[in-house]
Amino acid sequence: MRLLTILFFSLIISISFPQQSNLSKAVNQISSYIASGEFNQLRKEMGDLSSVDSIFNFTIRFTKNDYSESLLALSAATLPYREVPIVIPLINSVLNFPLVSADDSIYDLKNKNLPIRFFYDTPTDDYGDKDKLAHFFGFAFLEYSTLSFDFGNLIGYFTEAFEEDFKVQSSIDYRDLEVNFLGKCFGKLLKDDKSILPSQILVMRTLYYFGNPL
Repeated sequence: MRLLTILFFSLIISISFPQQSNLSKAVNQISSYIASGEFNQLRKEMGDLSSVDSIFNFTIRFTKNDYSESLLALSAATLPYREVPIVIPLINSVLNFPLVSADDSIYDLKNKNLPIRFFYDTPTDDYGDKDKLAHFFGFAFLEYSTLSFDFGNLIGYFTEAFEEDFKVQSSIDYRDLEVNFLGKCFGKLLKDDKSILPSQILVMRTLYYFGNPL
């Protein structure tokens, strides 16, 4: 489901930014910030959750408080992939779908510096939850930028139904679904309260687990 969800985000990006100069600039700026020594030091001192807030605040300043553009740019900039391989079952062929990304040197360092530890059950390997920020900000964008039509749920349902046919993932990752939900919560709350930060929502998953008597 993960890769097909990313494919949908990429299609949304193409529709939302038919001339992608603004988005490309934002993605490059965000990627450069994450790749910087300043951000790497901040992450070491304050931890991964707080460093996500730093990335968010940097992006809001860069886009001059355009929250919709910021969330979309963040969903693209935090992707740890440059393309999505999709196996088309009818013709048994692989389609490599290109994604918006920074230049090579910045992209590699950005991926190295991406925050990866947000939850109590984050994998302990070097990859951790590196792909979760793209989910979080992508669904925050969908929730923040749509009014009456719940496009976020449509994408979630579609990817679940078609993931086996397109062979992008062998089973549903329920942690991805939970992060998608947290992203939607962030986007919804952000409409009314611009002071809310990503870490305040991401931490809820861990707080719920340890505070749940079940």
